[in-house]
Formats: sequence, C-alpha cells, structure tokens
Amino acid sequence: MERSGLRQAQESVLPLWERTRRFRIYSSWLIPGPVQTAPYIRALLTSIRDRRQLVDDVDAAVRVRMDKQHIVHKGNHRFAIILEESTLRYRIGGPEVMAGQLRHLLVAAALPSVSLGIVPLGADRSGLWPVEGFFLFDDVQANVELVSAHVTVTQPHEINLYAQTFSALADLAVYGGAARDLITAAIDSPG
Repeated sequence: MERSGLRQAQESVLPLWERTRRFRIYSSWLIPGPVQTAPYIRALLTSIRDRRQLVDDVDAAVRVRMDKQHIVHKGNHRFAIILEESTLRYRIGGPEVMAGQLRHLLVAAALPSVSLGIVPLGADRSGLWPVEGFFLFDDVQANVELVSAHVTVTQPHEINLYAQTFSALADLAVYGGAARDLITAAIDSPG
C-alpha cells in the first residue's frame, strides 16, 4: 500500500473514514490520527518514510491526513478513544511538538464527537495488559497497527474480540477532569 508513497496510503482509507459513524480507537503508543496535529503527523510519517525507505511525499501525506480530520468536526461521526497514559509521555517530534500535540488533545477531548479515556499507569492490569493498537470502524472492520503494516480484520467473531477488548480497556480508563489532569501533567513534565 505504501510502495507509491504515504499520500496514497492516507487517501486509500478516505472512503472507510467517511462511511464509518462509530470509531473506537485504542492506542498504547501513539496519539491516533483523528486527533493529531500537523507537526506530530509530520514527525510520525517522516520516521515511517525513513524506516521503510519510501518515496518522500510526507508533506502531501500530512495534508491528506489533516484534511480527513474534518469528520471529527462535521457529520454524525463519533470517536471513542482510549489511550494508555504512556502515549502522553513519548516525545514524538521533540518536546515542543509533543506539548502542542497534548494541548490539541485537550481541545479535541472537549468536542461533542469525541470521548477520550486514558488508562493510568497505575491501573490494575491483572485482567488485561496493553495490547496492539487498533481502530474499530462501526462493527464491520478492525484495523490493527503493526510495525510493518496494518492488518484488516473483517470476521465478525474477531471484530467482537476487539470490541470486547475495547470495552474492558474503557473500564480501566479515566475520563473528564481526571484525563485532563493526566494530559496536563504530561505537558508540564520535564524532558
């Protein structure tokens, strides 16, 4: 999918994003695409381009990813996002880029279309530890993020496993003021 560049990879998911009404997104290592800033996206895609030795179309890919975020603000799309607290601490793009990303996350979390939960580092993980990042698109598809690719899951029983996992992770998460406190603490932390 990325052979011809990152822009095309970003464009290829536009129809799926447009038709999905209920997004459930879990990430244990990155702030997810619908709530990313342009500098954060640029840092991520530059890293992917360099690691995978791809065509340099990062600027075009950033524009596409930013443009597709319109669905966060328009239409009847809903986003339930669960992050591990550690995602707030990884310095993607350096301290300034990350601080800007976290400030943006605070704004995005206040949108009516977005529900943001954060699983605190101190949560009891006896029943469920951090797993691979995934997106659930309604109840018809799950995309699982791996080092080398995305795996697309369409079997109903497998999608149900991801939905159950998302629900269990959501039960571990904190929301509202407690989530804002974790984000603010990450912004204020040195380094």
